[in-house]
Amino acid sequence: MKKSHIFYGIGLILIALFPFVTDNQYFMHIAILILYYALVSQAWNILSGYAGQFSFGHAIFFGTGAYSSAILLSKYNISPWIGMFIGAIIAIGIALLIGFLSFRYKLRGAYFSLGTLAFAEILRILVQNMDYFNKTLGILLPIGDNPWLFQFESRAGYFYIILILTIIVTVVAYLISKSRLGFNLIAIRENEEAAQSLGVKTFKNKMIAIAISGALTSVGGTFYAQYLLYIDPPTTFGNDVSISIILPAILGGMGTILGPFMGAIIIVPLGELTSHFFGGFAGIHLMVYGLILVLVILFLPEGLVGWFQEKMRSSRLKKEGNQNDITET
Repeated sequence: MKKSHIFYGIGLILIALFPFVTDNQYFMHIAILILYYALVSQAWNILSGYAGQFSFGHAIFFGTGAYSSAILLSKYNISPWIGMFIGAIIAIGIALLIGFLSFRYKLRGAYFSLGTLAFAEILRILVQNMDYFNKTLGILLPIGDNPWLFQFESRAGYFYIILILTIIVTVVAYLISKSRLGFNLIAIRENEEAAQSLGVKTFKNKMIAIAISGALTSVGGTFYAQYLLYIDPPTTFGNDVSISIILPAILGGMGTILGPFMGAIIIVPLGELTSHFFGGFAGIHLMVYGLILVLVILFLPEGLVGWFQEKMRSSRLKKEGNQNDITET
């Protein structure tokens, strides 16, 4: 067993013990938000971090998961556990449509990013103008204490659910990164033409990536709806939703497994502190997020994990160089 696996195992055990350490509901809420943002950012990371297809519209899939489960529960009394899978299937269909229109016509870079942003805005406008989705009033979910309806007596239940879901998404991302699909996605990210010339089916691999990423993001949307018990178009399909999904991975390190976790651990408490001290200024958290994004792009383009890995690599090379000098002496 690798040392890194032991480290991850110990870390996971410590996280699982958190509800036993504190009964403070606010701290539990912060922990839930950290895991939740790690989940959706990890899902985004599969398409944008590994495949290099930078999406500004992942609110599409997030909102799909939230509204699918909410409507099935409120209108048809179908459990959100079932709604979660139905939402994921719908998200896959939308992802394949977006992928076909984008990748078939070779939208890349900024064009793909703007394309996904446009799709998210179109979906938001459609939802908030249709009676079936209750327009701008949103959907208020029934309140109860029934695990089958994804509702729990305390926040500890939500904590363990989001922990399990985050572990599943992270394992999926890890397995992808170590598989042939992952190697193909990284090759596409680095140089799509070169990858294609070497026999990589770029269109197929990108379609798989966007489908998996969309499905997993929709799972985060379902959890969000059931945790807050209220959704509306701006809070599920809005541009700030996509930004919140993107930031943890960018700050922590795109294309890495730990990046979304590191970013979420910083972003969530920072957002809470900003709201506490500057709550009177509407949209102040988005200004802070924008500032963080600019600073990361300028000074930490590889994110915190990438910066740390580079420092470790430089230290190791320096140590090896000193050992070689001693040997020659």
